Amino acid sequence: MYCSMKDAKVRLYVEHPLGEGQTIPLERDQAHYLFGVMRLGVGDAVALFNGRDGEWRCGVVEAGKRKGVLVCEAQTKPLQMPPDLWLIFAPIKKARTDFIVEKAAEMGAARIMPVQTDFTNSERIRQDRLQAHAVEAAEQCGGTFVPEVADLQKLDRVLADWPEGRQLMFCDEAEVGSAARLGAASGDQWAILIGPEGGFSPDERARLKSLPFAHVVSLGPRILRADTAAVAAMTIWQQALGDWG
Repeated sequence: MYCSMKDAKVRLYVEHPLGEGQTIPLERDQAHYLFGVMRLGVGDAVALFNGRDGEWRCGVVEAGKRKGVLVCEAQTKPLQMPPDLWLIFAPIKKARTDFIVEKAAEMGAARIMPVQTDFTNSERIRQDRLQAHAVEAAEQCGGTFVPEVADLQKLDRVLADWPEGRQLMFCDEAEVGSAARLGAASGDQWAILIGPEGGFSPDERARLKSLPFAHVVSLGPRILRADTAAVAAMTIWQQALGDWG
């Protein structure tokens, strides 16, 4: 077996199991990226992760235009799980929805859930494309876990099927002007809810405020765009209850 002593300069997500001595056959697009775009060859090292087995340094043992083979040599990072935090948001314009998914993956969301609210402008999403953005974010920021991006669901259905024991941080733009804080809430299982560009409807706001597991939170003295609000809300939660402390 060829063993690479080089440092890996490229990180790549794969579906294949990873472990010492494990061979990894590459898909055509992966081979093109590593050997055609990045100009790697036999003897070079690649960092691989699959969201389950941590990160591994792997050596290139076969390099072709349409295929290739890597071999796992040593684990370089263990699997680092994020807090049990869901980010629930209403899809907005394509590029800004992509931004929300990317930042949620970078900042430690365990699950990303697009929802359709009364004022949601987008009635459909490409779940596979958004999942790919989550993978790319993990590749670029050194993460070893990739959050699941769920398909679009109606907010009413999500709330009706709410799991026992999970708390909800409800970011209400109607609370603008209050201090941006979470208060004395606690618990290990949480979700953050961000509304659409038009805000929540009166019926949605009334229902959310009536839920025993919902905690109404202001994001400060200014109304934020939906994509900015997602980042601000995750920052507040991570600092108060997450793994940033």
